[in-house]
Amino acid sequence: MSLPNLALVFNFPQNNSLSMNFCSEMLLHYLQQNPDPYFNTEAIIPEHYYQILTRIPWLGKKFPIRTLDAMFNHFYVYPRAIKKRRDRFDYFHICDHSYANVVHDLPKEKTGVFCHDLDAFRSLLEPDKYPRSWHFNQGQKRVLTGMQKAKIVFYTTQEVRQEIEKYQLLDPQQLVQAPLGIASEFTAIASKSSKPSKALASVGQQPYLLSISSNQVRKRLDILLQVFAGIHERYPELKLVRVGAEWTPQMQKLIQSLGIGNSIIRLQGLERSELAELYRQATITLVTSESEGFGLPVIEAMACGSPVVASDIPVLREVGGNAVTFCPLDRIDEWVTVLENHLQVPSAQPSKSDRLAQAAKYSWTAHAKTISDAYEQLFKL
Repeated sequence: MSLPNLALVFNFPQNNSLSMNFCSEMLLHYLQQNPDPYFNTEAIIPEHYYQILTRIPWLGKKFPIRTLDAMFNHFYVYPRAIKKRRDRFDYFHICDHSYANVVHDLPKEKTGVFCHDLDAFRSLLEPDKYPRSWHFNQGQKRVLTGMQKAKIVFYTTQEVRQEIEKYQLLDPQQLVQAPLGIASEFTAIASKSSKPSKALASVGQQPYLLSISSNQVRKRLDILLQVFAGIHERYPELKLVRVGAEWTPQMQKLIQSLGIGNSIIRLQGLERSELAELYRQATITLVTSESEGFGLPVIEAMACGSPVVASDIPVLREVGGNAVTFCPLDRIDEWVTVLENHLQVPSAQPSKSDRLAQAAKYSWTAHAKTISDAYEQLFKL
């Protein structure tokens, strides 16, 4: 008897959703590596991304053409591509909730969505605090109603579930928790086969604080820079290594005003093995987000043995437990005091054994099994 077919619906690669793409790739890998699979698993990745308006230069002076092209691909091109392939599969897993609009074009009783957080819906849930255009909100309404139609909605943390229940977005019976995992490269001891890291070569031997962060507003890079400026005054040899996209103009101005430009090293496009080595060598890993759905850098850093100092928000407390030191987001002075204490008295940090034990609670194998088991239960209904 042939196995049923499960489709993993990926994001457009052109959207540069690195963390979403990574989670999707890990799920695909571990489902396909299962020695006793219940499904044949295959990824659906859009073949074509149309840049129609982007090719008309004069339009860019009047309209946000990249955004309009993105919306065209998201709400028109991708659903049409899904329709052409849906007869090949028995079940569908939308890897990123922001693409839940395609559920409208799939058999809802055989479709699940992974909800990483509720950021995509903030302008609908709290319009006064997060105002967006009418057109944007119309698109997000279709995404939200698509997610609500799905038979299963997976979530990462209890904090995400509580938010879903707070806004009464879904029937609790739809919900299945599936915490994220840690890639095999992220270990406290480097593999003997590891190659010398070009990234570490550019960092040198100086001590550094490490941040793995995108330019999203919720990552609060302003807090990161102000905290580093404060501790750098007391420890001028300390560097800040940030792995992420080019600084925004606003952040560049802040760096200049704080006078810390010569003490910052920015890296991008690293292999996971290089990133793991950065974690292992970091003096402390900083996570300054004001909101998260999970917080992969927290568990990756702990798995590599790095001390972590993070924002005191419920999600990160849930993920980091007693193995992370937490600071109130907007208390720069407290961040600096905690960092100084950790630098002067390393024993004040949660122990390395605690960090490794906390990280060991998370695995991609368990993540993939939870998702596979949920679809297996659907198959048996």
